Amino acid sequence: MSISRKDFFTMGSAAMAATVLPNVSGTGNKIPSLIKPKALQEGATLGLVAPASPIHDEADFEQMLLDLERLGYKYKLGHHVKDKYGYLAGKDEDRASDLMSMFEDEEVDGIITVRGGWGCNRILPYLDFEKIKNNPKLFAGFSDITSLHQAILSKTGLVTFHGPVGKSDWNEFTELSWRSVVQNKQMPVFQIPEDDLNSFHIHSGSAKGHLLGGNLTVLTSMIGSDYLPAFNGAILFLEDVGEDAYRIDRMLTQLSLAGILQQINGLVFGKCTDCDAGARSLTLAQVFEDHISPLNIPAFYGAMISHEKRNITIPMGVQAEMNADTMSFKLLESGVI
Repeated sequence: MSISRKDFFTMGSAAMAATVLPNVSGTGNKIPSLIKPKALQEGATLGLVAPASPIHDEADFEQMLLDLERLGYKYKLGHHVKDKYGYLAGKDEDRASDLMSMFEDEEVDGIITVRGGWGCNRILPYLDFEKIKNNPKLFAGFSDITSLHQAILSKTGLVTFHGPVGKSDWNEFTELSWRSVVQNKQMPVFQIPEDDLNSFHIHSGSAKGHLLGGNLTVLTSMIGSDYLPAFNGAILFLEDVGEDAYRIDRMLTQLSLAGILQQINGLVFGKCTDCDAGARSLTLAQVFEDHISPLNIPAFYGAMISHEKRNITIPMGVQAEMNADTMSFKLLESGVI
């Protein structure tokens, strides 16, 4: 009887777990029963928080407010949303306090982060996940906000949304995806636009699973912590920016050594913006071929998940189905109620 690489890893991991290892870093926390937030309504009030880095340019901040008003939302600013502490948007305790206040504020219908950057990992110990669980509402952002998505889902089961931040480019593509998912309770098919030429197959096939992921760099920085969900049976979606090919190689190696890649049902990689290979480098396609193809799972590169202008909104933890041959994936359930 032949045993595949994936089967061998699964058998080996089960044997070790039964003997000495209570919880290796790659396993993560079992996700509690999902809690879906209420869909946003026209005229909803969004709480604006800065859990990572600040918006340094006041003109950019004001443009963000104008964009949200154009979308038909009211807004409420966190007390520390304009704080600055080097590359952080204020002290850790203050950034965490703003986030908790928005979850507990009955006037706030949903929470959106003003930007990513760095700092969300630092505030995780200051969050009261029981209060978040008892006050479920829409929470959205991307990039460094990946930390909060993983932690909130693994600790509470609340579906959060990997999507635009306040200062994103709210173009027609991004806005339509946002409204379809968070307002209209739709289950869209996420297809790569015909005019996008930077996509490629990694491995053929289709798969179902719950959606987990975000920024690759941030995700790998959480390995070994108590804030990651279990990835078994997941469709993992990833994106990154400004990382050379060898760094992507290094991080995928880390995901593999932690056992995460061997647990997933499929991989959707968005864009790796400004991730030039350079001279004497493997290409990104070669890196994916080395790490992903041997897993025999469906995988493709180029989805509209990125630090670029056009972005989709993805509800974390819900069931989805992907097809690597058509380079698309679709929601099998709504992320809101």
